[in-house]
Amino acid sequence: QVQLRESGGGLVQFGGSLRLSCTASGSMYTFIEMSWHRQAPGEQRELVAAINSRGRTTYADSVKGRFTISRDSAKNGVYLQMNSLKPEDTAVYYCHGRTGVAIESPSFWGQGSQVTVSS
Repeated sequence: QVQLRESGGGLVQFGGSLRLSCTASGSMYTFIEMSWHRQAPGEQRELVAAINSRGRTTYADSVKGRFTISRDSAKNGVYLQMNSLKPEDTAVYYCHGRTGVAIESPSFWGQGSQVTVSS
């Protein structure tokens, strides 16, 4: 049974930094892509950043230049360095892993980690 576990969230002041970590346990898969998503109260979940097995990255416009995604394939882990944080970054952050490009390929979500940025 595959489980993704996030850590590193918390409360930070405007302009501060946090580093989120997500690691997989019990995995029999190699993830072709890992990503971070976030969801604020009353809002839909949105993609924040993604990284594929070749190291190609994708970022939401709202976080470009402030957030950096990276991964350690040997650990089946993905990380998100968040700098210059703003109150609008406040949300629950989820990590996600995809095992293939096909719709029927298994994918997995973490349970989420709260990030709160104060004014």
